[in-house]
Amino acid sequence: MTDALELDALWEDFHRAVNMTSQELAAWLRVRDADENAEPLPERAGSPTGQHVLTILQKRRTDLTDDDVRVMYRVVDIVAEEADVENESETDDAEAKEARRRHRLMTIGHDPLRP
Repeated sequence: MTDALELDALWEDFHRAVNMTSQELAAWLRVRDADENAEPLPERAGSPTGQHVLTILQKRRTDLTDDDVRVMYRVVDIVAEEADVENESETDDAEAKEARRRHRLMTIGHDPLRP
């Protein structure tokens, strides 16, 4: 288990990385998984990690489990790694890659277009 100071820092880092509200994330996961033939049940929309992030956003810090802490570390790491990726050029391909990157990050609650 993580000590209190480390957990406090992780909580802040996680909420800085996850800059979408739980409502925004839930809506994005539903839209992302919907197709022309079907839409998943709201509680099943999105990736397991996206669903876990949504669950964490709805918790108090004192209610976190060890699994929550692991997911929080993973999300903070993913967002930090993606922030290090430089845009190579301004081609259409680069724009398409950037859109895919943004959508991928949004599935874990991070919208890179937000300040």
